[in-house]
Amino acid sequence: MTSSLRRFAPLLALALLLVVPFLATDSYTRHLFIIAFIYAIVAANWNLSLGYCGVFNFGHLTFFGVGVYTAAIAAKTFGITPWLAIPLGGITAAGAAFLIAAPVARLKGIYVVLVTFAVSQLAMQLVLSQSQITGGGEGMVRIPFLQLGDYSFIRDFKFGYYYVALGLLVLSTLFLRFVVQSPFGKALLAVRDAQDYSTARGISVSRQRILVLVLSAIFTGIAGGFYAIYLRVASPEVFGFGTMSLVLSMVLLGGVGTLYGPIAAALALTFLTEALAGIQGFEEARFIVVAVVMVLILRLAPGGLVSLLDRLRPSRPAS
Repeated sequence: MTSSLRRFAPLLALALLLVVPFLATDSYTRHLFIIAFIYAIVAANWNLSLGYCGVFNFGHLTFFGVGVYTAAIAAKTFGITPWLAIPLGGITAAGAAFLIAAPVARLKGIYVVLVTFAVSQLAMQLVLSQSQITGGGEGMVRIPFLQLGDYSFIRDFKFGYYYVALGLLVLSTLFLRFVVQSPFGKALLAVRDAQDYSTARGISVSRQRILVLVLSAIFTGIAGGFYAIYLRVASPEVFGFGTMSLVLSMVLLGGVGTLYGPIAAALALTFLTEALAGIQGFEEARFIVVAVVMVLILRLAPGGLVSLLDRLRPSRPAS
């Protein structure tokens, strides 16, 4: 991929996504795009801590779940408008990230994985135990939907929801782009690649880890809030291993430490799994097929889809 094409590829992709609702007028296709956008936000922000800082945080879906239940409780129980409940999910997720980051900031390797995964399971058990607030195992249903004046977003075959989801994805991507290109982002790479050297240069590893976990939780929580308002359901399944493994697959398949890789992988995996589900005989085996495809791609290109595209670019002739 040439440098000029790489520069304009995101803008071209955005232009194509902007016209999708006019080409795909059925609500099912638009729904798939909306879900893919949500997963793309979660995967890309997880990649900020995992790929750019090297923090093996397996509790990232906790931030998503916190956003889901914050928006659901705020909108349904307290009557807060969904437009405010969605960003409120990001605020509470960032607060939860700070509480999680504090004890794991000085841990390394497998200990970070164990502690963060344990926290995610603890959050799920907390949701299940507080059934009078969260609905327990049955979750919360009939959460208020978005409205803008007299316009209801549950009409028009998800037309309005599509652009809200796409707008959140664009804002999240711009936010991540700003972070990774800032001096703070360069310090994250230093912590990831040469922790002892970065410490010797005066970079606080604990501070970087705490900040990156908090920053990665903001749009993850916002995506969770939108997820609850869009589907009008809050279920403890958002903390489950299935959701975590799916989003982690998007990070790995797209390319760890890349900005747009997880977004592309989220779109690809969402539509691939749904396409296989529509083929007779693949309803149960579709995830096996997806796993095989992932293994092949990671075997051929350990850096994910982004590195695979770089390999396919024509080589320059020798001068």
